[in-house]
Amino acid sequence: MTSNSPDKKDLLEREESLLVIIDMQERLLPAVADRESVKENVMRLVSFAGITGIPVIVTEQEKLGPTVLDLSQCKECSAPISKVAFNCFLSNDFADAVRRSQRKALILTGLEAHICVAQTALHAVQHFKVHVVRDAISSRTVDNCNTAVERMRTSGVTITSTEMIIYELLKKAGTQEFKAALALVK
Repeated sequence: MTSNSPDKKDLLEREESLLVIIDMQERLLPAVADRESVKENVMRLVSFAGITGIPVIVTEQEKLGPTVLDLSQCKECSAPISKVAFNCFLSNDFADAVRRSQRKALILTGLEAHICVAQTALHAVQHFKVHVVRDAISSRTVDNCNTAVERMRTSGVTITSTEMIIYELLKKAGTQEFKAALALVK
């Protein structure tokens, strides 16, 4: 393998991927930067998971209200998992759900980037392939979000975007899934 070729371990495969939506909740979302575009990108990924059959785990931090996403049409979405720990893996229900999924790659989205997303990613990167979707995470300040992204990247987490995830998992054009997903990227 040459230094210019992508490392296969960094590429996602659909059969190994699990979408994780962290704490997209009614009391938290209004306080974060770029909230509307983050919410839109998370919903694009949820819709894409529905097209491709990728399972989705949703978490809710206790006392921050319900998830603000419309998950009613998402047959791949779990019921939200309530938690008190910032690192999702410190919730037995979350850790069990991930284990039961038998997936080896986590696609992380949600709030807040420098707290729950970062702690979950930093824990998970020791055991999983971890991709954090930069345009589907946020914090109350842009500086905190940028700091979290930098720290996660230097710790071995792959930083990606919504469209990169969609096209990477689709792999090619011309399929029925590609045609269905096209509306998500236009």
